[in-house]
Amino acid sequence: MQFCSLYSGSSGNCLYVASENTKILIDAGLSGKRIESALKDRDINPNEIKGIVVTHEHSDHTKGVGILSRRFNIPIFANTNTWKAMYPSLGKISDENIKVFGSYKSFEIGDIVVNPFPIPHDAVEPCGYSFIKGNKKITIATDIGYVTDAIRWNMKDSDLMLLESNHDVDMLKVGPYPYELKRRVLSDRGHLSNENAGKAILEVLSSKIKNILLGHLSDTNNYPCLAHETVTSVLKMEGVNPGKDFTLDVATRDEPTKIYCI
Repeated sequence: MQFCSLYSGSSGNCLYVASENTKILIDAGLSGKRIESALKDRDINPNEIKGIVVTHEHSDHTKGVGILSRRFNIPIFANTNTWKAMYPSLGKISDENIKVFGSYKSFEIGDIVVNPFPIPHDAVEPCGYSFIKGNKKITIATDIGYVTDAIRWNMKDSDLMLLESNHDVDMLKVGPYPYELKRRVLSDRGHLSNENAGKAILEVLSSKIKNILLGHLSDTNNYPCLAHETVTSVLKMEGVNPGKDFTLDVATRDEPTKIYCI
């Protein structure tokens, strides 16, 4: 399997997962033009995308969904409540590209099994996802106020995972956000801090995992180097040394990562 973060951050999100025969996008929260450019930058043909899987209805995850579906005839997969919430903003979608799955029920796109799972965020029915092909597993969990048992269970035994590391708590507290927005980010339905991302990784580490990416960083309340340093510090305090048994990288908001192969 392959994974690439095309964009990951508070200004827009789009991820790529593929097997040899099936290519999938997770979210499309930027303009269609930018996402198409990022795909071509990584030699990925947008005409070969078999589906866009949506985590939740917020615009930084759905802005380009309708555009890409129309331009490249791509099916859109989301649960019932997410479809209801995002449909008015997507524009005209052909009936054959409206794919509704039951709440947190597994389904297949090509030869990839998609396992949705609940995440705590202030959306109608937000999902994280695991993508499975044979004995390979990639798990995505961003926009999470805290780490639930469902998130831990799905992250365990992953070969690669992308976990939110949204903000530094001190930066957020003294930063320019209004009080109510700070409360939202820090709440159980907000976003995961750098320190809590490190603690979550400790809870799900196994010998199988080879790649961990930190994602959905705030443009205002975080820096890629700070997220990496904070998570590394948390891990090292428990005797875990990133770089020895697994890689720890940061998915940035402005450009694609390399393509990870597992």
